[in-house]
Amino acid sequence: MSMSAARGVPGTRERLVVIGGDAAGMSAASQARRSRSAGELEIVAFERGHFTSFSACGIPYWVGGDVLDRDQLIARTPEEHRAREIDLRMRTEVTEIDVAGGRVRARDVDSGAESWTSYDKLVIATGARPIRPDMPGADAPGVHGVQTLDDGQALIDTLARTRGRRAVVVGAGYIGVEMAEALINRGYEVTVVNRGSEPMSTLDPDMGRLVHAAMEGLGITMVNDTEVTKILTGEDGRVRAVATEDAEYPADVVVLGIGVRPETTLARAAGLPLGDHGGLLTDLAMRVRGHENIWAGGDCVEVLDLVSGQERHIALGTHANKHGQVIGTNAAGGYATFPGVVGTAVSKVCDLEIARTGLREKDARRAGLQYVTAMIESTSRAGYYPNASPMTVKMLAERRTGRLLGVQIVGREGAGKRVDIAAVALTAGMTVEQMVSLDLGYAPPFSPVWDPVLVAARKAAKAVNAGA
Repeated sequence: MSMSAARGVPGTRERLVVIGGDAAGMSAASQARRSRSAGELEIVAFERGHFTSFSACGIPYWVGGDVLDRDQLIARTPEEHRAREIDLRMRTEVTEIDVAGGRVRARDVDSGAESWTSYDKLVIATGARPIRPDMPGADAPGVHGVQTLDDGQALIDTLARTRGRRAVVVGAGYIGVEMAEALINRGYEVTVVNRGSEPMSTLDPDMGRLVHAAMEGLGITMVNDTEVTKILTGEDGRVRAVATEDAEYPADVVVLGIGVRPETTLARAAGLPLGDHGGLLTDLAMRVRGHENIWAGGDCVEVLDLVSGQERHIALGTHANKHGQVIGTNAAGGYATFPGVVGTAVSKVCDLEIARTGLREKDARRAGLQYVTAMIESTSRAGYYPNASPMTVKMLAERRTGRLLGVQIVGREGAGKRVDIAAVALTAGMTVEQMVSLDLGYAPPFSPVWDPVLVAARKAAKAVNAGA
């Protein structure tokens, strides 16, 4: 009896195949194993790299020296997964999904040997790939992306043997800003070249300007509204500068922080449904739409934005782990759902904290929403308490209804995690007027009497009432 024929037959063992050995894939495999024994469910997982279950988000802090050892970023090793009766095949890349035949073709990265593996149930967790510019010099020695632990190690090795101390970061999103901090911490002169009008395009430009000013205050040279046209190399073939239309910026090392795209090459070739952002489309159970026994999660999928009602691509480990839990439960015969996201993210550059959740102004316009905005300046603690630091909070609310649409926060210590208040309010569908009455914790070392988020909510509520 074939695996497909065995599906659902009592006393037969099903096979779950997982493509991808990081957050979503191995969370799914582990959750499925917790739900069903090896006698009931065989689990085979393929990972093309050297590591499993690692924190890509921690790589900038490893490069910068805050995290001292690479292995601190590994949540679970291949040996630990295998000890839980998961057949994990490292350095093995899946090259084809045969949906009709219920099988995948995999290639051993080192030997080149290929083989087919059948499945009853399939999990696609292929992650995202860094955007690498198609320009001369992009692959030159000294030019680095930072997506995997191998990437991080390669960059650290380059920094250790490079005599010069000039670094250029291309891009000023989360990766670019965090890598700028890492390089500053390592004593480099850092220039960030950014095609946008301000750093952190996940913020509105007026909030991005605050990040810009703070980064320059830290000694980082910001070059905005500028696109890199080529990367110049010296006689030895190594990078020596980054060129734009108008200037050259000397560089002993270049870090690409342009962002990522869903890695859905396999899924596209297999005819699986993709969204406008190139990510796989799933239902609330993370099942690929139109396919009963295929699930997908992590950075390769699009998710529902609970605020706008539209699909988005957000590459974050928090979502990936939750996807894996849901997928593993469902693939093992249980039931779980992932309802969506509100788009919460937090980052920092040195002591500047940057946070956002919900919609930016352009997101609200794209969704056809009418809105009001409120911006306030406050402090992290009572003004008279030592080390109270300033922060700016911007809030968007729907005109007339007052429904909270989004919050952005830029400030020093104590600013970033305040965004979680807004994330909960967004998930609950609260209005800004309701937020004003939230019973938040208060003591002078932690907050002013009126927390900055509530001050912004009060100002937004006035704007809503004024326009009613």
